[in-house]
Amino acid sequence: MGRASKREEIAQAALQQFRARGFNATGISDITKAAGVPKGSFYNHFSSKEESALEALSRYADTLRLDMLTAPGRPALERLREHFEYLGGDTLDNGFVRGCLAGNFGAEVADHNEEIRSAVQRGFDRWASHIRQVLVEAQEAGDLDGALDTTAAALFILSAWEGALIAARADKSAAPIEAFFHIVFGVVLR
Repeated sequence: MGRASKREEIAQAALQQFRARGFNATGISDITKAAGVPKGSFYNHFSSKEESALEALSRYADTLRLDMLTAPGRPALERLREHFEYLGGDTLDNGFVRGCLAGNFGAEVADHNEEIRSAVQRGFDRWASHIRQVLVEAQEAGDLDGALDTTAAALFILSAWEGALIAARADKSAAPIEAFFHIVFGVVLR
């Protein structure tokens, strides 16, 4: 195996390339060029493009800041809103050219690669579980209707977010993200 620093450079480049170009449009040569390493170095650290995509998904999950959802001392729905505001800021700051890597891989690769599909599903399940926990906490605090099905609501919120990101990229506009905030926080979680 090669040096850990080269693996790190390749893994970071893969994450950047997959986010910018998607899975199918990203070649190993794109990754190694972005990392500034010879193409053969890729195979010292990853057995395939798919393996590097799984590593990219893992690294991407760390950027979602799920810790914002569990931070103590703040009202649950406020933390939930700030979490999505943080994620929306990334989309706006990058000119609507990258969405959620898990959502992108789910749309682009899930039908063709079971291992990536499964990793995407696990990521979404973990994220929805965090959202659900925030909703339960809001119910317990009396800030949210106790009759709301928190499991279904968490899935709906996550699905609405992913759809808003796709629509924002297609429209090159913040309007879908603004609609997400209006409906989710102004209607559903009111």
